Parts: sequence; C-alpha cells; structure tokens
Amino acid sequence: MSDSKLAGQFFDAAIGLLTRVRDEEADSIAAAGAAVADTVESGGRLFAFGAGHSSLAAQDVVYRAGGLALMNLLTVPGVVGVDVMPATLGSALERVDGLASAVLDSSPATAGDLLVIVSLSGRNALPVEMAQNARALGLKVIGLTSVAYAESTRSRHASGGFLRDHCDIVLDSKIAIGDAELTAPGVDVPFAPASTVVTSAIMQAMLAAAVEQLVARGVEPPMLRSGNVDGGHEWNGRVMTEYRDRIFYRH
Repeated sequence: MSDSKLAGQFFDAAIGLLTRVRDEEADSIAAAGAAVADTVESGGRLFAFGAGHSSLAAQDVVYRAGGLALMNLLTVPGVVGVDVMPATLGSALERVDGLASAVLDSSPATAGDLLVIVSLSGRNALPVEMAQNARALGLKVIGLTSVAYAESTRSRHASGGFLRDHCDIVLDSKIAIGDAELTAPGVDVPFAPASTVVTSAIMQAMLAAAVEQLVARGVEPPMLRSGNVDGGHEWNGRVMTEYRDRIFYRH
C-alpha cells in the first residue's frame, strides 16, 4: 500500500504551524513561562481552562507525567470535553452569560494565582467572561487563542470583546478560521483540524520555559514523574504531600 498523500499533507501543515508558532510567538511564550514561574515561586496556584475541544490542551498539562504538579483544571460542568449529552449542549453553554462568574466564585482560585484560558475562537461569552472575572479577582491571565478570529469574526460576548482583549499575555496559535487544514476533491468541506496539536505544543513549551526560569532562579520545579517507572508513585506522593495546599485534583 502506498503512503497517503493527504496524511503527509496534514503532517506538513501541522509542522508548518508549529514552526510559525515557535518563531513568531517565542517572546510571548517566554513571557508566559516567566509568569508561571513567578506564580510558583511566590506560592500561588496554577489553573488551566478550556471548553469543548479546547479543553484537551488544558487537560494535557494537569496531573501529567513530566508536568508541573501545581497545574489544576478549572472545570465548568458540561463544557469540559464532549462527554455531555447531547454534545451540542457544551457549545450552547459556552454562550451563556454569568456561567464563568459562578464557576470562579466557587473555585479555589484567588488573587496571586494564574489561569491559562484556551479558546480557539476566543469569541464566546464563557472564555471572555472567564478572563474578565479572573483578572478582577487578581489572577494573572494567559490566553491561548487564534487571533485570526478576533480580526475576522464577531464576538458573541455582550462587551463585543474577545479573549485576547482581557489577558495579561496572549499566545496566538495561528490557526485559521474554521480549524481545518486540508481540502480534497469529493469532500465538500475543509477537514483535518490541527488546533489540538498546536495548542498542546504551546502549553508544553510554556511550561518548559517556566521550568527553565525556575531552575535559573534556584527554585526546584515541583514536577511529576510517570507512575510506570520504578519509584514514580513514591516520588509523586512526596510532591503531592509537600504541595497539597496548591493541588486540587487530589482532594
């Protein structure tokens, strides 16, 4: 069987996007890493949020082997992933005013903490309101979004603003509107989204930059190890005990 031309084209498209992000967002990723390091060093807590498929990149850095133990998932019932039934309900909830405020008010997030909000379009009420309210509470907010949407679509938030308008640091994923990299004869719509590949890479690059910063400051990064290597469970148990007041996925 010959190699798939379309599969190769998708890899090329994803690699191209990753190269663009590496080159064009280097300063912003370094700034985001420094902000994460600042929060860790000062005793703050780390949170990540995303709705729908944007939640995948947020979940990817929580309780992850090789990841920072202090990263917690900020969950909004019904919008984390596609497990809610019907799945379309999650999309509807992203447009509900007031939901983010209610979630933040009942979460452990407080002034001095940091929140990473992942939203491809950044146009729905939920991520915009989440960023607005988090900053009002005194959190540092990093937004991971595609700036193209803010430049070519309309906001669905009452303010008319996008996620990028309410963040301390913006990371641009460079994903084109519609999130589909390929077209082909016989297929009436573009297909093969790359946003998960790119946003997950940006999240990991940001945390790598944070680890680099912490080491440079003489601070030991609180990392998790794989439970599938000898001594991994014992290592993680010690880290979780030491930082138990800043870890919420274990309670």
